[in-house]
Amino acid sequence: MPRINLRHRLLNGETVGVISGHQNMDMVDWLGQFRPDAIWMECEHGPGSWEQIGDFSRACDLWGVGSIVRVNANEPWLITRTLDRGASGIVVPHVCTRAGAEAVAEACRFGPLGLRGMYGGRRSYGVPDYYADANEEIISVILIEEQEAIDNLDEILKVDGVDVFFVAPSDLAQTMGHTGNPGHPDVQATIDDALRRIRDAGRISGTLVTDATRDRYFDMGVQFVMTSWLPWAQSGLKEFKASLARRNPRA
Repeated sequence: MPRINLRHRLLNGETVGVISGHQNMDMVDWLGQFRPDAIWMECEHGPGSWEQIGDFSRACDLWGVGSIVRVNANEPWLITRTLDRGASGIVVPHVCTRAGAEAVAEACRFGPLGLRGMYGGRRSYGVPDYYADANEEIISVILIEEQEAIDNLDEILKVDGVDVFFVAPSDLAQTMGHTGNPGHPDVQATIDDALRRIRDAGRISGTLVTDATRDRYFDMGVQFVMTSWLPWAQSGLKEFKASLARRNPRA
C-alpha cells in the first residue's frame, strides 16, 4: 500500500493542492497522470456510493495521489466506514461548534488519540503497525461554512486531531444572507478574517481557490487549497466554440 504523506507535508508547512469536479474512476485514472496532490470525491452531494469510494481510493493509490472524500454528515459510523473503504482523507461538512470538531477528531483516529472503530480495511493489508500508521497518515478536514462556525471559531481551533480548517464560501454566504453570492464583500471579508484567525492560532487553513484567487490565498498562508477542473474544461470549450464561430460567421 503506498504511503500518502500529505499530512506530513502540511505539518511541515507545505501547501497541498486538491482537485475536485465531476469524478468517476476513469477520470481519476486520467487526472492521476498529472500527479495532483489529492483528488476530492464528493459524497455530500452527487451519486457517490460505498462501492465507488473503494474504487476511487484504489485509482488514487495507483498514482500515489491522496483520496479525499467529503461525507454528508458528522456521524462517527459514516466517517469510520469511509476510511475503512480506503480514503486517505476525510472532509466533514457543517462543523459549527467545538463539540462537533471534537467528534470529528475522535472518529478519525484510533486510540489513544481517538475512538475510530477498530477495523483495518484495505489500507491495513501488509502494514504491520497499521493503527499507528493510520493515525499519522489520515487527513481530517472540517468545513467552516456557517456564521455559527465563524462565531465559534476560536473554540473550534483549540481542538487537537483536526488537521485542516477549511473555510467554505458558498454555504457561508447563504447563512450570511447572500445566497448564491459568495463574492459579496461582506462574505469575502469574513473569509479573509477567518483564514487569518486560523493562521494566527498556528493551525492549518484551507479554502476553495480559482485561477484568479489562488496566489492571493497562497500569500495569506493558506496551505490546503481545493480547485475544480471544470472551469478549465469550460474555458477551453468556449474558446473552441468561438474559433468555430469565427470560421463560420453566418452559421
